[in-house]
Amino acid sequence: MNKFLAMWDCNGLECLFDITDLEHEHMISNLKVERFNMPFNISMMMMRARVNSQRSYEIYIFESEDMDYDFIKDMFDKEPQTMVNAVRKSGRKLYSDYSKKEKVIS
Repeated sequence: MNKFLAMWDCNGLECLFDITDLEHEHMISNLKVERFNMPFNISMMMMRARVNSQRSYEIYIFESEDMDYDFIKDMFDKEPQTMVNAVRKSGRKLYSDYSKKEKVIS
């Protein structure tokens, strides 16, 4: 099972991380008494999303058995709404400014 962290906004995918092996790498670093550096800073991602709420950021963690990093990145480029809907349905939401309300111009 592959795990991913994705962040996107109204303009498309902003970042995608393969986090499948992070727990294992963190444990090995602790056993070696070494400092483990995460490849991303979730706090900074959340702050960016909150400050730019007009861009409707979403941050999700999701799993996939049959999709790898390259396939997911390619699908976000070719069929972004399909991927977003799939991730919203099966993923775990960390942050979302997404609103289902229809835009109304008065």
